[in-house]
Amino acid sequence: MLPSVCSRLSRVSWFCQGQRTLSLFSSSGSSNWSKVVSDAEKIVGYPTSFMSLRCLLSDELSNVAMHVRKLVGTQHPLLNTARGFVYDSKNNLQMRGLVVLLLSKAAGPSHTASDLLAQDMVSGIYPSQRNLAEITELIHTAFLVHRGIVDLKEWTVSDGPLKDMQFGNKMAVLGGDFLLANACTGLAQLDNTKVVELISSAIGDLVQGVYYENFNNIEENGLISGVNVAQWEEQIFLSHGALLAKSCQAAMELAGHDKESQRLAYKYGKHLSLGHKLNSDLQPFVKSDMGEPVSFSMSAAPVVFHRQIVGQERWHQQLQQAKTLGNQMDYSKLLAAVKSEKGVSSVVDLCCYHSNKALEAIQAFPSSEARSALENIASAITKF
Repeated sequence: MLPSVCSRLSRVSWFCQGQRTLSLFSSSGSSNWSKVVSDAEKIVGYPTSFMSLRCLLSDELSNVAMHVRKLVGTQHPLLNTARGFVYDSKNNLQMRGLVVLLLSKAAGPSHTASDLLAQDMVSGIYPSQRNLAEITELIHTAFLVHRGIVDLKEWTVSDGPLKDMQFGNKMAVLGGDFLLANACTGLAQLDNTKVVELISSAIGDLVQGVYYENFNNIEENGLISGVNVAQWEEQIFLSHGALLAKSCQAAMELAGHDKESQRLAYKYGKHLSLGHKLNSDLQPFVKSDMGEPVSFSMSAAPVVFHRQIVGQERWHQQLQQAKTLGNQMDYSKLLAAVKSEKGVSSVVDLCCYHSNKALEAIQAFPSSEARSALENIASAITKF
């Protein structure tokens, strides 16, 4: 286990399987996070929430949006995803692009890239790097839309008419494909073979990570052994960290920076992603307000750590004890069981570890307001 790198926090969001968060970089319930993001957006020239506006206002996607209106009144997750793109005060949907832009500005122009003209830069960022940030967001959004596909085997009448759910699935597939196609077109226009390879491999990582995620969540009652901590970290990096890490590296490549700068940028993106995912998983376990109904994923980090600490036999006993007469899961009892051991504190330590690793990586870049913003973002993931 990694050493403790920050003080213990007050005590507990992730949602149970079937509910979907819009972004890895969702609000952690603190106004501090929103302020950090708002200040960072001012540094890069314009809010990154407008980066994908050109694509979102295209005729093709307008037609998609018109058809999505038919899902109003159903429980299809695509509807909530679409709402989040228009307005969602609790989520920062464009955080990946923002980090790419901040790293681009923090690194500045390469001394060896004489063919890159400084006058092409806007707020210290090359146009190609801005395009990369937009591409990164389009890829992430495409996968969010694709994740809105409903397993019709689990369909119930309360979800809405079956034909509407089937229609929603078709829209999720086509809408996600449309966004991904736009991203790939923009990627080709960057005209950089290494960047194309990096982002293409990140798309492959996303697919593989989501596959592992779905495979390991089939047994949602938690009675199967599940993944261990090492497997969990590998899976989470593929599905949540690879895109940002490789986009940060690609931003350095576009400016002609050396391999060491690329390595550090990759390291920052990787550890920031993992740290924020841990922060998100910790939310139900560290909230001070316990009046609301509790629910969380059986694959959330504190549960994974707890299961490994207590052993499979004890974990199965706790699951049985948490079940109600109707064979439903009482999440408040399960939460209390997880908090009774060291799973939560171990995840807190690991979250702080990744925050420190991200801060360590960014120190090699020149001191600037962009670097300070990146430091603030990395520090914010340890605030619960």
